[in-house]
Parts: sequence; C-alpha cells; structure tokens
Amino acid sequence: MSTSELRELFLLRPDVIFFNHGSFGACPRPVFEAYQAWQLELERQPVEFLGRRVLGLLAEARQALADYVGAAAADLVYVSNATVGLNIVARSLPLRQGDEVLATDHEYGALDRTWRFVCGRRGARYVRRPLPLPVESPEQMIEALWAGVGPRTRVLFLSHITSPTALILPVAPLVERARAAGIITVIDGAHAPGQLPLSLQALGADFYVGNCHKWMLAPKGVAFLHARRELQSLLEPLVVSWGWESERPGPSLLVDTHEWQGTRDVSAFLAVPAALRFMREHDWPRVARTCHEWARQVRQRISDWTGLAPPTPDGREYFAQMVALPLPDCDPELLKRRLYDEFSIEVPVYLWNGRPYVRVSLQGYNRPADLEALLRALQVLV
Repeated sequence: MSTSELRELFLLRPDVIFFNHGSFGACPRPVFEAYQAWQLELERQPVEFLGRRVLGLLAEARQALADYVGAAAADLVYVSNATVGLNIVARSLPLRQGDEVLATDHEYGALDRTWRFVCGRRGARYVRRPLPLPVESPEQMIEALWAGVGPRTRVLFLSHITSPTALILPVAPLVERARAAGIITVIDGAHAPGQLPLSLQALGADFYVGNCHKWMLAPKGVAFLHARRELQSLLEPLVVSWGWESERPGPSLLVDTHEWQGTRDVSAFLAVPAALRFMREHDWPRVARTCHEWARQVRQRISDWTGLAPPTPDGREYFAQMVALPLPDCDPELLKRRLYDEFSIEVPVYLWNGRPYVRVSLQGYNRPADLEALLRALQVLV
C-alpha cells in the first residue's frame, strides 16, 4: 500500500501537513472505530460491562500488548499515559536524604519536574548529566552518563528515545551496568513502542513505561507500566481502590493494585489489539523502514542547508522515525506559528539548551511532497 493510500486510513485533516506524530500520535480510522465500538458496548449495558466483563477484557488486551513488547502479561498494567506510569514509579521508590537520581539533560520536561518534586520532598537530588551534541558513538554516550554515577546514586532514569533530541539511547548496556551496581533502572519509553522492536524481558529494566497512543497508533489515553516481578511490591498506587487488599487476587500484585481505579472508560485500552492488528495488516516494519529513510533524507537536507551538524552520526542505532535538528538563530514560537498559519505545516519548533530546534516525525501517512513543502517553508521563513 502506498503512502497516499495509507493517508486515507487516518483521520488527519487533509489540508494540514502533519509532522508532529511524536507529540500525541494519530489514530487510524479502523482503530478509532474499534475504540468507539467499545465505548458503545460499555454504554449499552454498563453494569455487565464494568461489573462482570471488564477484567477479562483487560486481561486479553494486556496479553496482546505483552506479546508485542516481549513481556509477561502479569508484569504490565495499562495506565492513561507515560507520565502517569512514571509518577507511580517515582513516588514509590524508597529515596532517602542525600540519595541521587541520575538522568541526562535530554529528558522530557514533565518528568524532570516529577523527579524534582519527588526528590525535593525526600531530601534527594535529581542529577541531570550533560550529554553533549553531536554524539560520536553509543560507547561515548554510555561513558558520558556513567561518569555521573556516585556512591549515592540509587536510580538511573533514562529515555529510550529522547523527546527534545530524538536520540535512541543505549539503554541495554546501561541497564546491565546499573544492575551490577545495585542501581534501580527506570526507563521512559514514551516514544519507543512502535518505533523500535522491544523485548522487555530481555532488556531487564526494573521499570519501563511506554505509550501506546503515539507510535503504536492506539487512541489517546493509553500507555503501560512494566515492572520486574521482584520489584512490584515497591509500587504504591496513585489511586487506592478495590484492587488494594483484593479479596480475589489476580495475576500479580502489579495488576491487582493498579488496574482498577474506580469507574473510568477503558475503551482506549481495549482498542490496543486493534492497533496491533492494523500494524500487522499493513506491514508496519516496512512502513517504519520507509519512514526512517525519509528521516535520513530530511535530516541531511536540513543540515546541508543550515550548515549545522546533526546531533548524531547516520544510522538506525541513533534515530528511528523522528529527528531533531538545530536551526540558525530564530524565534521558535514565531517560526512554529508561521509554519502553521502560512504553510499549514504542524511541526514542533522549540528552544533546547539555548538553541532552536525543529523535530520532524515521519509516519506512514506522510508523503515525499510533505518533505519538500517543509524544506521550502523553512528556507522562506528562517
């Protein structure tokens, strides 16, 4: 299926060139219809649905997701977004006065705030280790971060794919090092599921949180929290409900304690199998390879035009379907607004570490003509 044909399967407005899949994703029409069908089924008999069927339906949806991310279904639970899942972890860990949480300076701003909030109330320190750009190799990234490990480092917090710079971080060797050093690993996988093949059991991170509503094409408001079985007892629920001290224990402490949070619409969770089916039916690994090639092209052409080095060498170990590139000095907010108002291009432009960046997300609905339009618009406006 061509990209033009794929575009017709998405609900995006045809008059907008959409390069911001990385922020909130975009849901294909068949997946959205499955989501609405679950909502309708809930409303037709709410007591039967929520009182008698929902736990079994959620178990089926968790199993489908677990198969996709290489995990045991009992070791993951649905949450509404990655920030919620990571808040559960951050607020639960037994940090004490003087302990340190180590991260890079490429982390998502909401999670920087989360860790500062938690550390501030425990007397711990949130340490953001600089990861200078451009990077030269995965080994360089590993050593630059590990140099920040000290005697009070208790937690290593990393993005699998960074939000502001779109880097794939070498999380596997860092998780291995941290395990050997007795350091808890917390991975923000907001951008990874759907962009990268995952085997969470093989990765071995203590806690891994990922979004389904970004690159996995699920409806908005669905993510997952995965926890190693040995550490699930550390996690305290943000919402205490019937799963706490359950009289009918389920598959794991994680699921019992965190799945049921009172009355809520779980239709987005139940639509995840439809999203996975859509990707299978449309050969999403092939789509991802095409999008990566377009990412390579747009990265090279913008870098050639600006004369500014891209953040990494070329290669799938550094970026997937999303690239962030430095721009010449400009007003990011004004540029972003003009790109949309004058050229109907939705793409994030922002300041990171004092320099303007543009972040381009490539997905199956994009077309080569979209890339040309973005390049022409940037040349006109910058």
